[in-house]
Amino acid sequence: MIRVIGAGLAGCEAAWQIANRGIEVELIDMKPYKQTPVHKTDMFAELVCSNSFKAARTVSAAGMLKQEMRMHDSLILSCADLCAVPAGGALAVDRQLFAAEVTKRLNENENVKIVSKEVLEIPADGINIIATGPLTSEALSESIKQKFGNGLSFFDAAAPIVTFESIDMNNAFFASRYGKGDGDDYINCPLSKEEYELFYNELINGERAPLHGVDVMNPKVYEGCMPIEVMAGRGEDTIRFGPMKPVGLRDPKTGHRPWAVLQLRKENAQGSMYNLVGFQTNLKFGEQKRIFGLIPALKNADFVRYGVMHRNTFIDSPRILNADYQVREQKGLFFAGQITGVEGYIESASSGCIAGINAARLSLGLEPYYAPKTTVMGALAEYISDSTVENFQPMGANIGILPSLDENIRDKQLKAEKLSQRGFEDLKTALKGV
Repeated sequence: MIRVIGAGLAGCEAAWQIANRGIEVELIDMKPYKQTPVHKTDMFAELVCSNSFKAARTVSAAGMLKQEMRMHDSLILSCADLCAVPAGGALAVDRQLFAAEVTKRLNENENVKIVSKEVLEIPADGINIIATGPLTSEALSESIKQKFGNGLSFFDAAAPIVTFESIDMNNAFFASRYGKGDGDDYINCPLSKEEYELFYNELINGERAPLHGVDVMNPKVYEGCMPIEVMAGRGEDTIRFGPMKPVGLRDPKTGHRPWAVLQLRKENAQGSMYNLVGFQTNLKFGEQKRIFGLIPALKNADFVRYGVMHRNTFIDSPRILNADYQVREQKGLFFAGQITGVEGYIESASSGCIAGINAARLSLGLEPYYAPKTTVMGALAEYISDSTVENFQPMGANIGILPSLDENIRDKQLKAEKLSQRGFEDLKTALKGV
């Protein structure tokens, strides 16, 4: 029996890939026996940051990755597609329905044995996949450090969620940027120049929640989850050209583009909750209500969840792992998910997919499976296992990690199309043997 430790996106995907190859798998998670600081339910694959899986277009890196996962019969993508909510050109999910569906399917799979306990150290025997994520428990983290040396860490931040009924729609409007989507995928909260300047000054001077431990001295914050107040501190116009950019939007009341805009995205299928897009934060809860309430549409907002900031830990994968996510110096030990340094929901699930396939193949005496380097899955695996990479930092899906085309194409859209076509064709061929 293969062990998968951790029932997040990567662990669930790994267990699914193993079980669907007719091999028994023990999926071990410390919930509900023990919770992390940010998880709120006992379900598997719980999303604690955004509910978005990024762009759906297959000519984007994020869209390519999702299609590649579908081609691998991914549990995570199957459940995400089933639980999708409108989000313009992105794939976003109702997080409660999504986690419930993933949990249900794993519990119903006869080859999956669910075990609730905390794993305190790296198992010494058998085939194991460690997919405990950025919030790996202290005991297991210490065991990993003892074996592989000190890991790297940074802080990750989550955005607040408000109820739809508490949003002042007299000061907001439904629209998707540039008219992409169904026209009502996002609620847009416009600000005038004066309103923005007031909000900005309060934001950069807002009181932040304390950070604990050694990381207080030198926190490393991943750019993709940069707290809004930290980003704002880089300059008055930074967030106005970032998460609050008004480009592609016009206020129907004025017919003009606002000075700045906060976008809200559906958090669930019913549309009863919306999250503040790009507003990850470490402000104290009272400060979040006060400062975000300066945005006219949110002056009476009811916060279902306040933003939080938490520690995120990952190993120095280029020194430790092969592109099959197996430890070079210990056959049968795999890592998967954000702990490997892949950054993002589907990126994490994709590493679990490859690790699960290879754990299964190892148990059957088969050679490892490597996703083609021309795919986003393969390129990510290559990056985290590339021993020439120095100062290793998390990496998400992006076109830049894919090998260049044989032809020089300047048109970005055409280039993306060619890259995706090449990747899909190469993957079809590779999967014939898997």
